[in-house]
Amino acid sequence: MRVLIVDDDRLVCVSLKVILESDEDIEVVALGYNGKMAVELYEDLLPDILLIDIRMEIMTGLKGAEIILASHKEARILFLTTFLDDEYIIKALKIGSKGYLLKQNFESIIPCLKAVQAGQTVFGDEIITKIPSLITEKNKLKFSDFNINEKEFEIIAKVADGLNNKEISEKLYLSEGTIRNYISTILEKLSLRDRTQLAIFYYKNK
Repeated sequence: MRVLIVDDDRLVCVSLKVILESDEDIEVVALGYNGKMAVELYEDLLPDILLIDIRMEIMTGLKGAEIILASHKEARILFLTTFLDDEYIIKALKIGSKGYLLKQNFESIIPCLKAVQAGQTVFGDEIITKIPSLITEKNKLKFSDFNINEKEFEIIAKVADGLNNKEISEKLYLSEGTIRNYISTILEKLSLRDRTQLAIFYYKNK
């Protein structure tokens, strides 16, 4: 697994490199210190995962990640920060990151990187507990504004409840293939990347 580390604290970068390379399956391909460097290094190296901080000078990690994902939709980006701000969490999810962890939980970084490499999206426990509070945001949107019909809304709600395609198909008496097609259409209508973003969108706007 080839990992690019970007953090404005150079000591943190070096420490993370030492921690990650203690695992024989991980190679740290480069260190960067702001969002602009993240974009440049990602383009040059195309790492398997970008591990990046959020608040940095010159360009934030969020902006850098947004630029990268605009060109590389398949990019796996994992935020590692000290900040537990609702705004940052929502932004990180909206742009399509694969996770959000707090630096103090350093022992979970390697397992989370491996989970992301396997295609999962990961959150620290502190992040998960905050998600319900994010649904109270004002100015909710109507799903009808996005041309979402009743059946599609029902499927979105099931996804937000954590059900997989098989479970949804059993509850709605539809084939798994039909559910997959529905979800692909829904993601396209809402301009979202994956099920995690869909669940967050549902909770913010229901």
